[in-house]
Amino acid sequence: MRIVQEEIFGPVVTIQKFKDEAEAIQLANDTVYGLAGGVFSGDGAKAMRVIKKVRAGITWVNSYHPTYVEAPWGGYKQSGIGRSLGTYGLDDFQEIKQINVNLAVEPVGWFPNE
Repeated sequence: MRIVQEEIFGPVVTIQKFKDEAEAIQLANDTVYGLAGGVFSGDGAKAMRVIKKVRAGITWVNSYHPTYVEAPWGGYKQSGIGRSLGTYGLDDFQEIKQINVNLAVEPVGWFPNE
């Protein structure tokens, strides 16, 4: 169904049946988007196993929507590039440079003298 594959903004909830854990993961990942996802389960180990396989930038277990400014925010796939918030959010505003300095009097000696 298209509604479960679109990046809709609510308040909307979609409910879809699945046979087993593998099918639930496949259904969750069968979209070009990946902003957010959630797993509700009474089995904590199963919830963690499933949520690790869901391709979404932010995920919740047994809740939905709380976020923290210290944690990175952003989607997978076509749900965005880069991250906001947290230290990862600073990456877009930085340029990384490698600087190598030889403080020895003699050259490094990479090439033989002729």
